[in-house]
Amino acid sequence: MKIGVPRETYPGERRVALIPDSIPRLMKKGFEFLIESNAGKEAGFPDSQYEEKGATVVKERKDVFAKADVIFQVRTLGANKENGKADLAFMREGQLIIGTSEPLSEFEAAEAIAKTGAISFSLELIPRITRAQSMDVLSSMATAAGYKAVLWSAETLPKFFPMFMTAAGTIAPSKVFVIGAGVAGLQAIASAKRLGAVVSGYDVRPAVKEQVESLGAKFVEMELDTEEAQDSGGYAKALGEDFYRKQRELMTRVVAENDVVITTAAIPGKKAPILITEEMVKGMQPGSVIVDLAAERGGNCELTESGKTVEKYGVTIIGPENIPSTIPFHASQMFAKNIVTFFMNMIDKEGNLNLNMEDEIIRDTMVTRDKKIIQSRILELMGQGESTSEKKEG
Repeated sequence: MKIGVPRETYPGERRVALIPDSIPRLMKKGFEFLIESNAGKEAGFPDSQYEEKGATVVKERKDVFAKADVIFQVRTLGANKENGKADLAFMREGQLIIGTSEPLSEFEAAEAIAKTGAISFSLELIPRITRAQSMDVLSSMATAAGYKAVLWSAETLPKFFPMFMTAAGTIAPSKVFVIGAGVAGLQAIASAKRLGAVVSGYDVRPAVKEQVESLGAKFVEMELDTEEAQDSGGYAKALGEDFYRKQRELMTRVVAENDVVITTAAIPGKKAPILITEEMVKGMQPGSVIVDLAAERGGNCELTESGKTVEKYGVTIIGPENIPSTIPFHASQMFAKNIVTFFMNMIDKEGNLNLNMEDEIIRDTMVTRDKKIIQSRILELMGQGESTSEKKEG
């Protein structure tokens, strides 16, 4: 069986789905590898390194798809809305396509892949269970986002992060407020603490207080009814607008007291909730910085512009896109570990494919099979529990 790794075609995407050091683990199971030329170049993995590990470097993209039984991608169609369409012509019935695909919102992309007959898996749908932690690409990439958010804010803020004792007097440490204590938020808290800032964190889930405090940060408590802040799969879910309104009122004072605010609240498949209003930005000190990690989903700050850094009322608001791609070497390393572990879960000891639908990891991540969408969450979001292709035929 052959595994193919095409070069990523999403604009600005520098990651690669498989790094050279990941190849031996699967090669022991009898797998062969086809790597599109320069697939890993932007991440720091030249063709020669893949060849040294026993992979075959292929010049033509279409040949990777034509000869491979399984395709590993960082961004499949859906997560690569425009350029990803070109790959549809190369996909074939029974071929496995594994990568990210924005499955909870990009329904047309899922339908298009279904029509090719390919069996597609979306890594964003990996359940939050202990057995799947080593496969969780969302957590891996959130680690990169939280770390980079702190670096951007430290570079932009016209102050030192740590306290300094100098001949010119004592320099007070900067204050950093992190909203959201998921993987990205906790990494941001840890990174800001390493740089010497005074850090505080907030999350709608009171249960994470211990995690925030274990990193040396202060947990900001607000008297709010958090209802059920996460779904059964362990992912954050949207709360009512009344909740967000009251939260914004209580948060106004905290935001004004801090030099840096990092927001991380994103709901899979939905627009990010507004946590920082224009009025709250007006109340911040000139020179303050907001890094909005939810920028690609509309932003947690009302004034965020996705993909841009803007200044409003003397406050710099950074709305980054595709953050993991800015740290492509280690982001690719983590992604490769995730995707290989995920794939190993669906092969037996002899290296044969075993798509056991009683395994919740396989069942929950499989989006298309037999030329239709089969994933229940997606079908529910699409309405009436059936794919649009079935509706059209009916």
